[in-house]
Amino acid sequence: MQKLKKILYSALTFTFLFNLNIPLSAMEKEVKVYSGRHYNTDRGVYKKFAEETGIKVRLIEAAGISLIERLKREGKNSQADLILLVDAARITNAAKAGLLQSIESSSLENDVPNGLKDRGKEWYALTRRVRVMVANPKVVDLNKIKDYTDLADPSLKGKVCLRNRKSPYNQSLVANQIVNKGESETKAWLSGMISNVSQPFFPGDISIIRAVSKKKCGVGIVNHYYVARMLAGVNGRRDALYAKKTSVITPNPAHVNISAGGVAKYASNKKEAIKLLEYLASPQGSKGLAAPTFEHPLKEVNQNPIVKDFGEFTSDSVTVEDLGNYNSLAIKMMKDSGWD
Repeated sequence: MQKLKKILYSALTFTFLFNLNIPLSAMEKEVKVYSGRHYNTDRGVYKKFAEETGIKVRLIEAAGISLIERLKREGKNSQADLILLVDAARITNAAKAGLLQSIESSSLENDVPNGLKDRGKEWYALTRRVRVMVANPKVVDLNKIKDYTDLADPSLKGKVCLRNRKSPYNQSLVANQIVNKGESETKAWLSGMISNVSQPFFPGDISIIRAVSKKKCGVGIVNHYYVARMLAGVNGRRDALYAKKTSVITPNPAHVNISAGGVAKYASNKKEAIKLLEYLASPQGSKGLAAPTFEHPLKEVNQNPIVKDFGEFTSDSVTVEDLGNYNSLAIKMMKDSGWD
């Protein structure tokens, strides 16, 4: 009975093992991917890679935290070759936990911009996400909201809604502010913003966009691609209508987060893993991952009209390593401010 429960749990938690429909005779090599990205469109990129290289891709998808815990449990017995995670803190924490290994690749060094890769060469960014504000012009004055710090203004009392403290995206945003503004200013910003929160913290970005559109609050902080996906009808007609009632405000400069990948510490197919990582970080691969998910590729803006309508953005100078290094302090400051 226990064995059956274990099998069922594994099947539910780690959603699927992806095998490409290519003759086995042509697939002598493979790479096993543990991915915290959960987009069906990624499979098309893996398929192109397999067709071009003859390397079979086996994919296990799960939440980033679950993948990291699984890797820790498996240790040297892990089957993972390549690890893909979303958010700066998660990929840097994976490196700190000794789950990744340093690799040498001139392609990755050339294709991934400075600030979006590990100096120790253990991980590299693949796509970019901008943390924006979404506001209802019938509730708040859009002209008075230009930066994240504006959400601490007393005039927004009862009009701010936020995702809960566990969100790695918000943790990275606070880490970003610590680097940019220092602890003292960040503490004051957190205090003012949290005092403006109108109701219990939300579990996800989409629920914030819905709340803003329904005037349950006036402004919230979300990743840009959630709004884009809703506007495009990915979540259905109702969510598209909700999103149309909101306006996206992109700070300048803006906080930019990433999805990233690294070769697993005990990869048995290291050469193939590096080759896949190089492919995913290449202009073709990065665009292949980012375009259908409304993320931004590494070196250009997503050309989808919906995303382009959000306007140009300039990344601030905070590196992904900075975000990871200040993650623990960010979490503490969020907790101290009352951010549940």
